[in-house]
Amino acid sequence: MNIKQFSFVTILGLATFTSAQAADQMHDFNFKQAVDRAVADGTLDGSVKFYLAGTKSGGNVIKKGLVTNKKTNGFAKSAETSCDHVLRSALIQFQNTAKANGANAVTNLVSFYKSNETRSTTTYKCAKGTAIAGVALKGDLVKF
Repeated sequence: MNIKQFSFVTILGLATFTSAQAADQMHDFNFKQAVDRAVADGTLDGSVKFYLAGTKSGGNVIKKGLVTNKKTNGFAKSAETSCDHVLRSALIQFQNTAKANGANAVTNLVSFYKSNETRSTTTYKCAKGTAIAGVALKGDLVKF
């Protein structure tokens, strides 16, 4: 194989990998169970509560429509494992932002993957591709 053939094969392989990575599959996982696990193992400290849209309202809205968009390495990991991990990253960011702004809850949470809003009172959406998993959430910081 000469250098031109090698370069073509390498480029073709990279294009194939990139195309395969772009084909994210969407998964729905139980939000409350994931949050409860994260609080139980200390990933979240429990000082900030999280509520999906339609499950809790009221309080004083401090900031509205904040978005977090997190990705993680999902290579050779199940969708559930990868998605749980990346959800935790998103919730940690919300927890830290809420505490820094004097809020004790994040309400009206919706999945916001690729700016497409999906509401559920029980689940969050996670995109899992060959090597990457991603969760995007949008919500409001609230002081109860």
